[in-house]
Amino acid sequence: MINFTELEDRLSFENSNFPTAIINDWNIEDTTSWIKENKPEIENALNKSGSVLFRGFPVENAESFDKFARAFDYENFTYQESLSNAVRINLTELVFTANEAPKDVEIFLHHELAQTPISPNKLFFFCKSAAEKGGATPICRSDKLFEALEKNEPELAKRFETLGVKYKTKMLANDDPESGQGRGWQSTLSVETKDEADAKLKELGYSWEWQSDGSIKATTPILPAVKTLNDGSKSFYNQLIAAYLGWEGVKKNPSKAITFGDNSEITTESLDQIVELSKQFTYDMNWQDGDVVLVDNKRVMHGRRSFLGERKREVLVVIAN
Repeated sequence: MINFTELEDRLSFENSNFPTAIINDWNIEDTTSWIKENKPEIENALNKSGSVLFRGFPVENAESFDKFARAFDYENFTYQESLSNAVRINLTELVFTANEAPKDVEIFLHHELAQTPISPNKLFFFCKSAAEKGGATPICRSDKLFEALEKNEPELAKRFETLGVKYKTKMLANDDPESGQGRGWQSTLSVETKDEADAKLKELGYSWEWQSDGSIKATTPILPAVKTLNDGSKSFYNQLIAAYLGWEGVKKNPSKAITFGDNSEITTESLDQIVELSKQFTYDMNWQDGDVVLVDNKRVMHGRRSFLGERKREVLVVIAN
């Protein structure tokens, strides 16, 4: 039986603490065997809490992190096959860097790849080196957020659930390694020619227009804003907070990038209320070197606080189903 640790600053809900933690203060000769033996109990904790922190385990670099994640035997979800336009660098087949945006840029709460038709079920985060100051990873219980939204604004919650959302995005003509959102359309769509891009976008249900500079302006098909989870609870599953607060120009004009599925407007007042509600259910994961966090991507949003200092903050990621 695993001895779970209650973090002093954790959030507490009716049937779970957030996050759940396993502090390794004993000697594990074979971490892979330990994970396989205890996987059912770990997953039970994940299903209740939405995230599990592993601290003190022998994970030191990309290779040992890869080995740690593989021990769970989850279906692989490579970054290459994703439709993300964020620039990442693969370090092993499974492991890649977190968003390469500058350290003074905050990345706001979102579900990984919820703005695309293809998204993973789980995320592993590994801290190779913590920042000198800041750099926490905020994680938010989206099921609790939607529960609060239903209570405070039932009509708005119903609209999100029934109408879904659409996102308007731009795919660059070429990769731009200087931009955190600089993945070009060839990389994003895993294609080489415009004809192949057209076929891929059509298959995925996008509408799109080619621009004179060779980029693509694309609109997603209707995507969920709310998902029903295995336990019957509902999660506010989308990228609305990140798009509203972080995408260029969207704070002033949300319809520039996000609408309801029927193309109607999502008001700034509604988005401001959602941002405020989310703060009640958000925990800042303050990293220690070697930490690993397993996150249920359907139940929990994540982001990144800005950070300071000369010591490079380095967090690596594995995504899985």
